[in-house]
Amino acid sequence: MEEVEMQAMTVGESRHHPSDKNNNGCGSGGGGMSGAMVDAARSAAEGMAGLIYPLEVEQGGVDDDDIHAELSGPLLSPGQQGGSAGEGDHSGGHHPHHSPPQRRKKRTRSDFDPELTPMTVPHRWVQLGYLSLLALLSDWICFSTASNPEAFEHAYPGRTSAGLIDKFLFTNVASCFFVTDVVARYGLQRCVQWSSILMALGCWFRSGLGIIPVVARILGIESEILETSPLFGLVPYPMLLAGTLMVGAAQPFFQCTPPLLSAQWFASDERATSTAVALNFNQIGIATAFLVGGEMAVDNEGLRKYFVLIALLCTLTAMGSLFHFHDLPPFPPSTSELEKLIKNEREPPFRESVRTFFASPGFARPLAAFVCSISITNVVGAFIDEVMERGGVSDRRSIAWAGVGFEFAIVLGGIVLGRWVDKTKSYKKVTLLCIALSLILVIPLGLTEHRFGKEPALLVASLLGLGFFVGPVQPINAELAVDVTYPGDETAVESVQQIGGNLFSALLVPLAERAAKADYQLLPNVPSLASDIRGDVVLMMAVTILTYIFFSGFNAPLKRSIADGSMHQGTEGGHHLVSLVAPDSP
Repeated sequence: MEEVEMQAMTVGESRHHPSDKNNNGCGSGGGGMSGAMVDAARSAAEGMAGLIYPLEVEQGGVDDDDIHAELSGPLLSPGQQGGSAGEGDHSGGHHPHHSPPQRRKKRTRSDFDPELTPMTVPHRWVQLGYLSLLALLSDWICFSTASNPEAFEHAYPGRTSAGLIDKFLFTNVASCFFVTDVVARYGLQRCVQWSSILMALGCWFRSGLGIIPVVARILGIESEILETSPLFGLVPYPMLLAGTLMVGAAQPFFQCTPPLLSAQWFASDERATSTAVALNFNQIGIATAFLVGGEMAVDNEGLRKYFVLIALLCTLTAMGSLFHFHDLPPFPPSTSELEKLIKNEREPPFRESVRTFFASPGFARPLAAFVCSISITNVVGAFIDEVMERGGVSDRRSIAWAGVGFEFAIVLGGIVLGRWVDKTKSYKKVTLLCIALSLILVIPLGLTEHRFGKEPALLVASLLGLGFFVGPVQPINAELAVDVTYPGDETAVESVQQIGGNLFSALLVPLAERAAKADYQLLPNVPSLASDIRGDVVLMMAVTILTYIFFSGFNAPLKRSIADGSMHQGTEGGHHLVSLVAPDSP
């Protein structure tokens, strides 16, 4: 066993028994807890803390900041190691609750008590909220100028909004190759916090000194220099590009880490839902870009204020993450996560993880489903204007709201269907159902029945239904891929899927643009059924059919679910126990 240097603290006063009000958690008087019970609770808390905080000794040891704020109070004596309930010092001596932390001696994994009950903490929702908000902001920035490309091209002659988005996505893909190893080395907390700071800096590169005239106007200060000087206007394009690329490099740390966050913080019946929220919240960012950008980014002055607004929001979110985003919870949330900690699983380099994944039974099929889902949502999102105009919706505001509805339907579907998968673990059935319904719902986006003409109501209903069913395929199959590759690196799994999805989308979008110019006649000799369908929809139908056929062959063990179910529970001596058994044990 590798040695690790441990720091552990007892749980604070808020976790004591309600009746223990006058004994500071350690008295043996009539109204409080007995000394034996207090020592047993401390012993169990230390054993759990030792399990959760195995900090590697590298380059001078560890900082006290690495210890989660949930665990506070004095360190336990070396004799009070994580044993079973009822063991430990029964002296009933006084232990103050707010002593400064001290460094522990080195201990090995063999010191840890495996008989511990996993549990979740409310702070997991704060973690999920920050990661989702950062994902939202990053995609808002990516598509910030897509809602009104003419205004952007007028501000930056010779440059296009689509070109800026392409550069952003290219940087995103390049960063995905490094995110796994960086997170494994520095931890989720530091990587998310550093990336949020990098994103905020990139936004200030994009906005420059444009905030000064805005603040001056709020304060009632009028200055002709502030209004007319180029110094306080839009930044030069190279500076705008540099800031955009900084955000593109930061985004994978929000998009590739939701499965890792779910594994470390959420129970086994919550993981698909939490991953769906974090993964799909970037769709809300795209919707925000269309709504807010469409209203603000109409001219140079509007663009300046628009970029300042985004920079302020990113800065506030980054500051919040520095205070509220933690690394690990005080307790493992699931038995599979507890098992990984007890076995001291180490994440290999990204390239080794990729080889292992593709050698694992069942990994390729959830990857294909993920790629199918992200490519369809990207194609529909990229050509939403043309899609809506086919169905008779030409008003720009109506098109924007239809796009917003599509993005929100993706998020809602992820939450609803993700929750169902959490409860049933029916990854395959739900995925096949979603793919089949997506195939049906994508048809009206490019089909025109000659007898009825354009049907806006059917088009909008199909668009919303498509978002509801095709969007959840991504988070569900992200969790499925993590399940079949357990105990593999969750971040590496999502990085592979994001790389595959974004690269395939980059190929599919120009093909769909070219195919949209083709119009195929269906049953022209049958007037009652005569219709025509566009080539881009035919292309998406072909991708969906091939994915359905390929995914239907999925037949692999759900290793993580087996680990979560391989626990015998019972009670002994009035204390809840959970003991590890082999996955194939009865």
